Amino acid sequence: MIKNFSVLCVLMSVLCLMSFHAFALTGEEVVKKSQEAFFYQGKDFKARVIMKLISKGGQERTRELTMLRKNFGELGGEQKFFMYFFQPADVKDMTFMVYKYPAKDDDRWLFVPAINMVRRIAAQDKRSSFVGSDFTYEDVSGRDVEDDTHTIVKEEKVGASPAPSGAGASDCYVIKSVPKAADVDYSYKISWIDKGNFLPLKEEYYDRRGELYRAFTADEIKTIKGFPTVTKRIMKNLQNGHMTETVFTKADYNIGIEDSLFSERFLKAPPRKWIE
Repeated sequence: MIKNFSVLCVLMSVLCLMSFHAFALTGEEVVKKSQEAFFYQGKDFKARVIMKLISKGGQERTRELTMLRKNFGELGGEQKFFMYFFQPADVKDMTFMVYKYPAKDDDRWLFVPAINMVRRIAAQDKRSSFVGSDFTYEDVSGRDVEDDTHTIVKEEKVGASPAPSGAGASDCYVIKSVPKAADVDYSYKISWIDKGNFLPLKEEYYDRRGELYRAFTADEIKTIKGFPTVTKRIMKNLQNGHMTETVFTKADYNIGIEDSLFSERFLKAPPRKWIE
């Protein structure tokens, strides 16, 4: 009896271990879920955005804009983004539009009212600064999961700072993402992704010398219509001391944004009902 019981215990342990490995997520699967949670929640999304550009000495410049996003097709598939800038004066009435495609380069347009011109943003410029901030164009609309090799390096808790108010520390997957091509400005990225809602709570970017040079944190998370949403985020450039703080206000999901908004003709004169 004792021998049979011991054999049964061993078999159950093996089965549990096999079951764990069968259902454990890979690094790529975690990042895919994170992209879906960060960029794809709801059918569409709108927010008023306050963006503060803060110098090493503490001087601030504030940009205010409306951001709209709509999903097209399946989750993780095509998307379109539209942004309209209210202030300051040097960017007032500027608009930015993205057609995001899976597994190929996105299309991006920028309308510059000072010269009354719509400019296409080349694919190689996706890592350039977004309107002078510490975020890149690619940060705004997301990077294709397939562009990097993703590995789970460990699992650990992230403290209360980036977690929702009162939530305490969050259990996270820690992912190392290495670009497959050499067309980016970092050699690898480390991400802390919440195991519960799959939002990225922290990211660290390392340059070609392996030195940390850029850091992202999700400093506030609110649930809006059932969707956990990062409503305050910060990107710091650790080499020059500059940082950008972005806060979403009046955020809302599933408001019925019309497909027609995402067209070149509205870059110069967007419908007021969508940008106000």
